[in-house]
Amino acid sequence: MYAIVEIAGQQFKVAKDQKIYVNRLAEDEGANVSFDKVLLADDNGNVTLGAPAIDGALVGAKVVKHLRGDKVIVFKKKRRKGYKKKNGHRQSLTQLEIVDISLSGKKKESKKEDSKKTEAAKDASKKESKTSENQASDANGFLKNIGTAKKEDADNLKEINGIGPAYEKRLNEVGIFTYEQISKLKEADMEELSSIDGITREKIESDEWVKQAKALLKN
Repeated sequence: MYAIVEIAGQQFKVAKDQKIYVNRLAEDEGANVSFDKVLLADDNGNVTLGAPAIDGALVGAKVVKHLRGDKVIVFKKKRRKGYKKKNGHRQSLTQLEIVDISLSGKKKESKKEDSKKTEAAKDASKKESKTSENQASDANGFLKNIGTAKKEDADNLKEINGIGPAYEKRLNEVGIFTYEQISKLKEADMEELSSIDGITREKIESDEWVKQAKALLKN
């Protein structure tokens, strides 16, 4: 079985127990490493092609040693300029020994990753739920003053200049759905509302939300 794998920006045809030289890796000598950018695998004539990499495939290897390659001479010359420059370069390399080629090694790993993602999603959901509960609790103060409303009775709050889709969503989240509720906002309510949703009292007053809401109620 052999595979075409990308390692440190280069492509190699590898087989088990083969030793290859790649651009210097950060791992220590003796460390085990794995590479998941497997572009092609041939298992006794059964060829699998990636798009671009094969999902679930892994090439395992062991870092044998770090070394430097043969010296390469770089000579530069400019005609009629009297310019000549000669430099030598030795590339830093890592010798790897291929330990294993697997077409399913990544699937086990992805299950662990999926489990972690699921747990993270649950934690995020719990935090969001707590945030919503806290907002609702904080909103009770001014909702007692302006009254409550149901979502099905909601007015188009975007008709009020200064309230766009984002602000309408924030207002809905704390239970404000109607022109009548906004028309009853007092100074204390505006202060409390701004602390919850980031909508400043100055904005509410300068855009005259209360006045506009009262006018819309008359229409």
